[in-house]
Amino acid sequence: MSSLLNESDLCHENAVVWLENPDELDYVRQALDKAPRRRGKPRYERDGRMVGYTELDAEAEADPDSGLQLRRVFFLLPHDRDTTPDGPYQQGAPGEAVDPRTIEPRRVGDKTSRSQRRTTAIAATGN
Repeated sequence: MSSLLNESDLCHENAVVWLENPDELDYVRQALDKAPRRRGKPRYERDGRMVGYTELDAEAEADPDSGLQLRRVFFLLPHDRDTTPDGPYQQGAPGEAVDPRTIEPRRVGDKTSRSQRRTTAIAATGN
């Protein structure tokens, strides 16, 4: 599934569940995954680790072909900044990364100076 989301993809979310403290993370990656249930921890089949997920309201309909629900998951890969601070994301962040402090149900979340770890000059110009 695409990890670049629109708020229309999230209209049935009613809760964000964090498995790790989001205040300790500069960014999280987010993606829509197919899950058999609206609630509870979904399966995770990527490298790295799941750090959170969303739960859906009772009106969320499953895909008619697969019977699965689209749910947002938040995750980090082994080469992300939290475990490899001098790695490829020492500055900048992956395209699907947002600041976890800006995530709410039905809201994609924002890229911030913290999540992008911009230099002072870049952050001051807003680029």
